[in-house]
Amino acid sequence: MISVNVQKAARNLPQLVHDTLRNCEETVIVSDTGSVVMVDQVEWENLQETLKLFRDKKSLKALLEGHKARDQGIGPDSVSVDKAFYDL
Repeated sequence: MISVNVQKAARNLPQLVHDTLRNCEETVIVSDTGSVVMVDQVEWENLQETLKLFRDKKSLKALLEGHKARDQGIGPDSVSVDKAFYDL
């Protein structure tokens, strides 16, 4: 994670954006009143989707059960591509 003050960020914004995207690393911009984090949009969307899954009790339960089954060496039942996409 890279930290820069707001004045430096303002002077070098195009380069900061480029470096953030290239390095897949967060950039913290610090001011006297607080900080913000600049992150790649795809990474942000992935984080938001993960948070949605964690907030949904049914999805979280399924995720945890899947991890438990995987850890026990139990794989999911296979479904053919035709059966999975029968309605397309």
